Amino acid sequence: MKQKTNKTVAKRFQITGSGKLLRRKGGKNHFNSRESGKVTRNKRRDETMSHSFEKSIKMLISNF
Repeated sequence: MKQKTNKTVAKRFQITGSGKLLRRKGGKNHFNSRESGKVTRNKRRDETMSHSFEKSIKMLISNF
């Protein structure tokens, strides 16, 4: 039987053209005015996932 895509994982992770996994940083919804500008700017960037999680997450997304 064909494996279904795990939709929760597919919404949270993105695969780049080179095969890297990107994820959004957490803690961006509220209480951000108390943060320093440096922290706020760093939250804007997506973060690459570590190699130890890549195989399991790609299998759940099932694009690979």
